[in-house]
Amino acid sequence: MAAKSPRLAARALILHENRLLLVNAFPGGRSDLWCAPGGGVESGTSLHANLMREVHEETGLRIRVGDPALINEFHDPATGFHQVDIFFRCTVTGGSIDATWRDPARVVTDRRYFSQGDLTLGRIRFKPDSLAQVAWEAGLTYDPLERLIR
Repeated sequence: MAAKSPRLAARALILHENRLLLVNAFPGGRSDLWCAPGGGVESGTSLHANLMREVHEETGLRIRVGDPALINEFHDPATGFHQVDIFFRCTVTGGSIDATWRDPARVVTDRRYFSQGDLTLGRIRFKPDSLAQVAWEAGLTYDPLERLIR
């Protein structure tokens, strides 16, 4: 199999009332896996601009992008897919979670705020593995390559 270049993505860590915003990006309920909002970076556009666009599309929220908090890599050995996610601490500057909102790309099917306990006590499935620790701590963390799961 020919080597593929890694895909670059930007993701938002948004805490509101000490709860972390996560999205489910598996249309049709194919998976119960949750992740931070965000997505692939378009060439020629900054990480911040990409992240603001993705978060608005996926959640309806407007954000201010802060400092990076986590660099995470994951891959699928079966397909050669490899992605590098850069997570930024973000704050909401406009909008709200609205039950009538719909992702225009129809990828994100649900978005919710979760407590740290929801993540650390295994009440939900989420990726990356380090998310529960990093979201509530200061500093920058590197989380090396982990296998893609669905």
